[in-house]
Amino acid sequence: MRRSILGSAVTLSIVAATLVATQSASSADSTLAATATTRDYVVLYEPGTAETDARAAITAAGGTVVSSNAEVGYALVRSAAAGFAAAADAAPALVGAARNRSIGKAPAEVRSDAAAVERLTDVERSAAPAAGTGAAEKKKGGTGDPLSPLQWDMAAIGATPAGSYADEPGSKKVTVGIIDTGVDGSHPDIAPNFDAEASRNFTTDMPDIDGACEVASCVDPADVDDDGHGTHVASTIGAPLNGIGIAGVAPGVELVNIRAGQDSGYFFLQPTLDALTYAGDAGVDVVNMSFYVDPWLYNCSANPADSPAEQQEQRIVVEATQRALDYARSKGVLPVSASGNEATDLGAPGVDASSPDYPVDAKGNPTAARQRTIDNSTCLNVPAESGGVVTVNSTGPSGRKAYYSNYGTEQSDVSAPGGDAYDTANGRLDPKGEVLAAYPAHLAIANGDVDAAGNPTSAMVVKDCDGDVCGYYQYLQGTSMAAPHAAGVAALIVSRYGKKDPAHPGTLTLPAALTEQILLGTATDVACPVPAQFTYRRVPAKGAAVTTTATCAGPADDNGFYGQGVVNALSAVS
Repeated sequence: MRRSILGSAVTLSIVAATLVATQSASSADSTLAATATTRDYVVLYEPGTAETDARAAITAAGGTVVSSNAEVGYALVRSAAAGFAAAADAAPALVGAARNRSIGKAPAEVRSDAAAVERLTDVERSAAPAAGTGAAEKKKGGTGDPLSPLQWDMAAIGATPAGSYADEPGSKKVTVGIIDTGVDGSHPDIAPNFDAEASRNFTTDMPDIDGACEVASCVDPADVDDDGHGTHVASTIGAPLNGIGIAGVAPGVELVNIRAGQDSGYFFLQPTLDALTYAGDAGVDVVNMSFYVDPWLYNCSANPADSPAEQQEQRIVVEATQRALDYARSKGVLPVSASGNEATDLGAPGVDASSPDYPVDAKGNPTAARQRTIDNSTCLNVPAESGGVVTVNSTGPSGRKAYYSNYGTEQSDVSAPGGDAYDTANGRLDPKGEVLAAYPAHLAIANGDVDAAGNPTSAMVVKDCDGDVCGYYQYLQGTSMAAPHAAGVAALIVSRYGKKDPAHPGTLTLPAALTEQILLGTATDVACPVPAQFTYRRVPAKGAAVTTTATCAGPADDNGFYGQGVVNALSAVS
């Protein structure tokens, strides 16, 4: 999941005036200037409330509608009234208001830990053994793209030239939406399958967290990724078989950037809701969601450690996200989500000491975070525990549950390769145990992973060229990397079994429930380890070995570590 599944904290009271709305959204007063006391809210309508009645109630409460989504029933509202949220909560036409806060980011100390999972620490990266280069791998020959020998993840699920590629490589009539930080549409291992016309960016760069805007409007083009996370995800799903670099799970499908994440990796509630709505309206078949919702790591409906206003806010986050997911599924979209990188049993999460992560101090640390005992029956990690979502745990190259992956008997639907750098015989780090996927060239240079001559300076980065066209690839690990493997298999299922979509001529569609049924039903069963309490051993570059444990429960065909099994591309289309 973004480090997220997968930057500094931000004062979220002011959202930039330039907003990108869904095709179905209407806008009013979009040029209203925000003041120091102005806040933006996501206001949820009561079910069945007419748009005109909801707007009237918002106005009466002291708010101004910036944009609205009548299909799902919410509006982005700006207000300087101190009592706006309470007034909106009391209005019969409205469920209430939640401040428009970041999604996909945990507090500073948690972000640091999560970033260390996906990208590893600087010490780990510097001590990593060389992972090989494109030139070296090409000498090995074989089938597939040049870096296929480094893709243990594809071999693990049968996504190979001798496997699913031969039966079903994926159809251009099937589209996968990447709800993430963006997609580098110019990357040579994405460009052939990238649908620029259908791609959208629902975010506006915010200089206080994203740095200086790259374009005058602060709205990046829909083929840009200044974080790298979304590009990695996209290529895992659908990098083409084109003689350079890697191949994805579904190398023949269309990829669409449905950006809801900031350059810095932050996500916001309203862009994410809009992205899900757009996916449904645009005829997208599968969306990948490698993020989780905050300021609350767990959104609780009635936690006694929270104020009534905070409880209401969390209820709105849960309900608004669920409505958007339901809308997308009703249009044939299957949502696929990462389970998270906290190594937590989501069925018994224990204590959360990280929430809320806003407001923050000058150093970006949360000022209101406190310990909360989490009740599994009334608290949800969103969207991983939202209804209608396929939740994916991560496995390493040996097939074990990755050391960092969340798990749980109620929450785990399936598992997929997400990488585990310590899944080695001696517990020492090996980057080849992570997942290799596309890396935007401009980021590789900016991050110092490529030198002035264009050559990798890090063992975590691989370069491959086809003539004078070169691409860069980086090793990452996380449930953010596992989810796109499942999303890719889902895309293969729609490619194989889908029917003509009358709402979107020239494309295929399949009911989301059927796609999910086949995805879960064809996964390879994996039993819990024996003993069920599994011990992980990691040997860092410096210091003593680190051991942690996780306990698996359930039968081979449905347990807390693997859900209903590890996704299988070949079985899904055979």
